[in-house]
Amino acid sequence: MSKLVNFITATIGLGLMITFVVGLSYSISTGFAGFWGGLPFAFIAGFVILLALYNYWEEVFGKK
Repeated sequence: MSKLVNFITATIGLGLMITFVVGLSYSISTGFAGFWGGLPFAFIAGFVILLALYNYWEEVFGKK
């Protein structure tokens, strides 16, 4: 794939994934589980987002 297509698709995919995970974490924390019940999921979601950001950076900017 060209660099521009790779950048565009990776940005859209990352944005959708982050929106979904943050929304899911918010929904869990404000729902039945409450803040303390949703906190472990929020930590896991944050770690997953960091891994996705690293993969995005490596895929878009790391390759020569």
